[in-house]
Amino acid sequence: MPQSHNSISKTDTFSCIQCGLTVMTYGPDGDRRNHCPSCLHSRHLFDQVEGGPSDCGMRMAPISIAVLRSGDWMIFHRCAQCLELTSDPVSRDDNQLLLMRMAVRPLAQPPFPLEAFGDL
Repeated sequence: MPQSHNSISKTDTFSCIQCGLTVMTYGPDGDRRNHCPSCLHSRHLFDQVEGGPSDCGMRMAPISIAVLRSGDWMIFHRCAQCLELTSDPVSRDDNQLLLMRMAVRPLAQPPFPLEAFGDL
C-alpha cells in the first residue's frame, strides 16, 4: 500500500528547536515523539485547546514531570510565547539526569523554609 503524502515514516527526523540535535521522530519504543531526548525541549505544533495544529511554532520548555497512576512518566512543557501547557510521555532514551533534576526540584526548592521542620 503506498504511503500517503501526510504520513510520517519511522525514519523521519526533526531538528531540536533548542539544541539543534537531529532527532528521530519515533523513539526506541516505537511511539512517536515530539521532544528532544537530549534537552527535553519541544516545538509548539499542536493546540491543546482547539485540538488541531498550532500556528505558534515556538519553543516549549520542559518545566515539570509527573508520574501517572498507571506508572507512566510525563513531561510537562510550557510554550515560551503563548504559555500554553502540554504533556508528553517520557521515552526510554530521554536524558535521565534532566528528568531526575525536574523530579527532585520541588524537594530541593520547597515553597516554604526548610527550617520550619526543626520546630515540629
